[in-house]
Amino acid sequence: MTDISPFSQPGRFWRGNLHTHSTLSDGALEPGQVADAYQQAGYDFFVLSEHFVELYDWPVADTRNLRSNQFTTILGAELHAPETTVGELWHILAAGLPVEFAPCGPEESGAELAQRAHDSGAFVAIAHPSWSQLTIEDGRAIKCAHAVEIYNHGCAIENDRGDGWYLMDQLLNEEHRLTAIATDDAHFRSGERDAFGGWIHVKAESLDSNEILQALKSGHFYSSQGPQIYELSINGNELTITTSPVDTISVMGGTSRNAVRNGKSITHATLDLGKLTEGWLLRAPSRWVRVVIIDAAGRRAWTNPIWLNEL
Repeated sequence: MTDISPFSQPGRFWRGNLHTHSTLSDGALEPGQVADAYQQAGYDFFVLSEHFVELYDWPVADTRNLRSNQFTTILGAELHAPETTVGELWHILAAGLPVEFAPCGPEESGAELAQRAHDSGAFVAIAHPSWSQLTIEDGRAIKCAHAVEIYNHGCAIENDRGDGWYLMDQLLNEEHRLTAIATDDAHFRSGERDAFGGWIHVKAESLDSNEILQALKSGHFYSSQGPQIYELSINGNELTITTSPVDTISVMGGTSRNAVRNGKSITHATLDLGKLTEGWLLRAPSRWVRVVIIDAAGRRAWTNPIWLNEL
């Protein structure tokens, strides 16, 4: 039996948001007010990811003064450079930037900017692919990405383009080793409507910002809108999972097949991964799987991809 990361890692889960804005760019609240809002909502850390453009004087928000024993911050930004397939600016999340990260050069592409952030020590994620209408070619271009933003709460409630799995799954099928993050992208312009809707649970032994950042890079986290995952293991063709009460537990991979358990207030399931290889139209089994759980309110939690040939 193999216990799957992050559930097999030492430490505890810390709740955090990697994408939000303040008055340092186009948000409605001061940085301290944003930090207070997240701490009061039960979060352990956040990234103030301001728009890194000349209009806002290239901000990498120095939020170190907002840290305490109960709450920490990771320095970062939302990076922009030309241009995606549809001719718009790239939106690239970078958590763990140095405060002196240099402004974009006049000829710097999105891929080059992402690589420079990566090389500076940042955790790099492709932001809101559906809202940005990113293509598979766009996804391939950011070769250094650690993650794809598979749920963006602000986009979900404003224009129903909050889902990023369409791009993530295609990239996984091309062997890109990516993880999946859920975020808010909160601006607080309409109260808290765009806040506290999607987050990550990071497994680490302490709330030290460097330790959280390293756990992110190592994939020691899962994403959620509310449900929680407690344990996950694979033994041969059997995947076993323990969760908070949900109505659906489903495992899927890089084909149309899945294995599912439905019911009311389920907290445990053992699913047959062999079902992902069944069907007369199926030519090859998936090399990876991921799990989604869905509660009675329709809220989801998602694991990162599990590469079966690496177990």
